[in-house]
Amino acid sequence: MTTSNLTGIDELPSLYDAGAVEPATYARWLDAGLFTAQATRSSRAGGDRTPFVVMMPPPNVTAILHVGHGLNNTVQDVIVRWRRMCGDETLWVPGTDHAGIATQNVVEKQLAAEGLTRFDVGREAFVERTTRFVSETGGEILRQLQAIGASADWSRTAYTLSPVMSVAVREAFVRLFEQGLIYRGHRVIHWCPRCLTSLSDEEAEFADATGTLYHVRYALSDDPSRSITIATTRPETMLADVAVAVHPDDDRYRDLVGRTVRLPVVGIDIPVIADGYADPAFGSGAVKITPAHDANDFEVGRRHDLAMPVVISPAGTIEPGDGAAGRVPHELRGLDRFVARTRMVALLRESGALVSEERHQHAVRHCYRCDTVVEPRLSDQWFVRMEPLARPALAAVRDRRIRILPERWEAVYVNWLEGIRDWNISRQLWWGHRIPVWYCDACGSVTASRTDLTRCPDCGGAARQDEDVLDTWFSSWLFPISTLGWPEQTSADLRAFYPSDVLVTAPEILFFWVARMIMSGFAFMGDAPFHTVYLHGTVRDMQHRKMSKSLGNGIDPLDVVHRYGADALRWTLISKIGLGVDVLLDHENLDDAFAPGRNFATKLWNIGRFLLARVGPDAVAAIDDLDGARLTRADRWILARLDQAIAECDAALGPPRPAAGGQWNAADTGAGLRLNEYAETARRFVWNELADWYLESTKARLAESGADRDVARAVLVHAFDGALRLLQPVVPFITETLWQRLPTRGEGELLAAARWPTRRAEPARPSTGSPAGAPDDSGFDAVRDAVSAIRQIRSDYAIPPATLITAVVVPPPTARRVFEEEAGLIASLARCTVTLAGVAPGEAAAHALLPGGAEIVVPLAGIVDVAKECARMRADAEQLAAQLDKLRARLGNAQFIARARPDVVDAERAKEREWSGRLAQLSGKVQALCGA
Repeated sequence: MTTSNLTGIDELPSLYDAGAVEPATYARWLDAGLFTAQATRSSRAGGDRTPFVVMMPPPNVTAILHVGHGLNNTVQDVIVRWRRMCGDETLWVPGTDHAGIATQNVVEKQLAAEGLTRFDVGREAFVERTTRFVSETGGEILRQLQAIGASADWSRTAYTLSPVMSVAVREAFVRLFEQGLIYRGHRVIHWCPRCLTSLSDEEAEFADATGTLYHVRYALSDDPSRSITIATTRPETMLADVAVAVHPDDDRYRDLVGRTVRLPVVGIDIPVIADGYADPAFGSGAVKITPAHDANDFEVGRRHDLAMPVVISPAGTIEPGDGAAGRVPHELRGLDRFVARTRMVALLRESGALVSEERHQHAVRHCYRCDTVVEPRLSDQWFVRMEPLARPALAAVRDRRIRILPERWEAVYVNWLEGIRDWNISRQLWWGHRIPVWYCDACGSVTASRTDLTRCPDCGGAARQDEDVLDTWFSSWLFPISTLGWPEQTSADLRAFYPSDVLVTAPEILFFWVARMIMSGFAFMGDAPFHTVYLHGTVRDMQHRKMSKSLGNGIDPLDVVHRYGADALRWTLISKIGLGVDVLLDHENLDDAFAPGRNFATKLWNIGRFLLARVGPDAVAAIDDLDGARLTRADRWILARLDQAIAECDAALGPPRPAAGGQWNAADTGAGLRLNEYAETARRFVWNELADWYLESTKARLAESGADRDVARAVLVHAFDGALRLLQPVVPFITETLWQRLPTRGEGELLAAARWPTRRAEPARPSTGSPAGAPDDSGFDAVRDAVSAIRQIRSDYAIPPATLITAVVVPPPTARRVFEEEAGLIASLARCTVTLAGVAPGEAAAHALLPGGAEIVVPLAGIVDVAKECARMRADAEQLAAQLDKLRARLGNAQFIARARPDVVDAERAKEREWSGRLAQLSGKVQALCGA
């Protein structure tokens, strides 16, 4: 072959330089407008393309890219690139979330460093400062996502606090208010003393803690000799006790119902009431009722019309609040709640009311943002009635209009919606969408308005807006519709791209975001916002701990990109992401952690360079234009393997949308999105089949000139083109770079915009004489099996590559023609001479039986010292047999089985199976070579 035939070899360095290639390639995609969707091309708007839409979970504006973001967005990008290549009008909507609590916390820390608080600067100045901060840093994570190859439509980048989103948020609030689904309620909510705001149930996360259970005696007011013992983990809240509850059917306390007990330390009388909330089987069967500081007690208080005094301030200190006059001892006032707990216990001990203390394991709620222990607190808040909104969202999953993958999460989703509580949507913050409600002090009217009000619409008096802002998730739950132009029903994007298709996210926001988006979709559009929810696993370290900055076990994806390239990052993550399986990465050794991706990129680059060097720069024939009779057995095999790889990739990626009728069939519910299986199929084809076998088998043909070389070139280019197309969604940069060197590529074409490969309409059929029942591989598998067997014999007997050996093939009649025609190829690939025989020679030889029934015999006389080899193998067999006898004796010992740990016994049994197989194999070799 002359150097003129080395297409692109001078342009392709021996080592792939991701740092040089990736930014330029991404810029080329952007310049081509590849990621920008056009509403007019959507079939819903009269176009000729089926829309495929994915909504990016908007990261916080304060966030920087971490490996969890890398995983989540790589999964989305693989799916989006796949559907784009399939011809869909693909829209991936990116965006960021204003993140009320998180962003306000960051800016407040900045103020604290200056010796200021937000109250020092005032609301307007604080909001202006936060806006400037977000404008400077808010989009950084999106720019970082571009570095890992995210192919989102950046022209549609959304921001949850933008004017467009504000219109949608107000519209949603006012509609729900007018429907009676939003109301102002005086209830016990979760309060964060650090963030100084209320939280929803989902934002107050449970964490196990070891505390103390205090048993306290409440003496009867009229008979101090009798008492009721109450157990509590929060004795400081006793200051707000208003009753002691017992079960109506508890005979122990029946005569005490209606009487009063003396509240310890405070010294006031509170009633004993009968209520089903008290559990006779738990503890003493009596519970203290503190309506202002416990959600369950609040409900009891409402049933019995009890007072609700507040004794804990918003900052978490003990202060007499509403209705608590005379309840807080002077020595407890102003103390932090946990300090007050210790002092309260001391007072109880001094008064003789403390009966006992015991260690106690229980779940304590913490703020999901700052990890502060949450305080239940009576407060005025805005709520959304969730049960009416939950009904259609629940039905959509049950009737398979929406599938949740992995399916085990469906039960979690259903359980939450069946027991859903109203959503507290007001936050006592300054950063966020201000609640669009105005109050008139003159006439007392309360007005929810889509526009700002200065005057009361009822009396004309001055109107003042509610001070609180909305929960961040109240804007996020509108993301699938607000980003497409809702509430403007004539929006071109809304018509063309709603509903979307697949939502990819983490399980921890299934309730925060996913379920609520489904509810808002039905509430405002009458349809689910997507048909599939893919909940991927979590990235963890090798100790199975979730990666986090606080643990110091995180991985910066950009570090990985700078070291090994984005493709290495993407491949490693996708290859490890079994459906719902956590991804384990060694944060202390990035070389090992990302070796799968780095090694695959290196291999693919080397395959490309090797292949391109042998194909040449000249045009090649299209595969469909070739005369099938000119295809060799190897040609037909690799074409069939490509067809099979395409089919397996299609099956692993799965159906892109439900069948007609908008419902997933039972057989499809769990199908698809097995991304690791898709990636492995594509890798196996290009590495193990195309490179290791077909490319090797065509070397001689490519080195010659003539028609057969042209056929080999055409087949090789077609197969590599198919492989690059299959791999493009997961490793887009390196595949694009290699594809640009293919002689079949049109001028200006991009692989990222090329068509997804499809199987040929009329696959090549096996030639006459192929083994009976063979797949559509033209008998080439028999060639591979023979070559592999000969190579294994060389390895087993340490025969140097330069030593010429003879392989005798004893084929069954049905396969004889295959081995006759391919003897030369087998000889070339296995570096041996090949002869065919009707029976195996009787001399000392190594034997191998192939799957199709053929036998390979390699005479070893004169190549190895047969006597010495026989002696060595017999000695090895005897030693292994002795070890196996001892192992079997141990496994036959009942005392060993009874005393050893189950995992030890299982390991020994596995070892016994392995050694038995090795002994049988070794005995077979002795029999073949030595005759006994």
